[in-house]
Amino acid sequence: MWEGKLAHADAGWHVVAPQLRGYDGGSADPPAASVDDYAGDVIDLLDALHVKQAVVAGLSMGGYVAFAVLRYAARYVQALILADTRSQADTPEGVAGRTRMLQLVQDKGPSAVADEMLPKVLGETTRTSRPAVVEQVRALMLSSSADAISGGLRALMTRPDSTPLLQTIHVPTLIVVGDEDALTPPAAAEEMHRGIAGSDLVRIPQAGHLSNLEQPALFNAALAAFLSHRV
Repeated sequence: MWEGKLAHADAGWHVVAPQLRGYDGGSADPPAASVDDYAGDVIDLLDALHVKQAVVAGLSMGGYVAFAVLRYAARYVQALILADTRSQADTPEGVAGRTRMLQLVQDKGPSAVADEMLPKVLGETTRTSRPAVVEQVRALMLSSSADAISGGLRALMTRPDSTPLLQTIHVPTLIVVGDEDALTPPAAAEEMHRGIAGSDLVRIPQAGHLSNLEQPALFNAALAAFLSHRV
């Protein structure tokens, strides 16, 4: 899902797109038990690549991983990009929904999860006018094992509230949100923007929860402006 961002290497950036455990065919990986597992994997990867500081970018669950990296190893974070995510933990209703989704993936597999989640993660504009993006996202969902999806769901439903962390963030921060994001709506992005002093907020028109895939040119432009002027 980050292939389109590798173009930033042309501007001199070393771009690393971590593959979270189990996803995109990584069936031999042990499933995650918490968001901290993903963060530990990212930190281990940075160490293996001898990267001492990075602009850490995360979308949706990736944003929760970015918060976990900040909690455990803030020294690595030169700047932060939080896209289509939120700082709060799951509500009881959210936990109940993920519990139901866990049962669904165990009973019927990734295809059933894709059928249920596609209308939620993609904005109305994308669903009605960008069939290629819809199929791309479906393919990404189907490329992951039931164990990987289950691990992700458990990590999401047990993640801590990162709202108290916001006021401690003093690195350049970009917050991006799709105008049509129904899962982590613009109001959640605006709350993070108020909580992180000096942060930038960019709203992407005609995009839902996967704004980097739904409007890649606008998303890339927001990243490029941030990287060149704030980092």
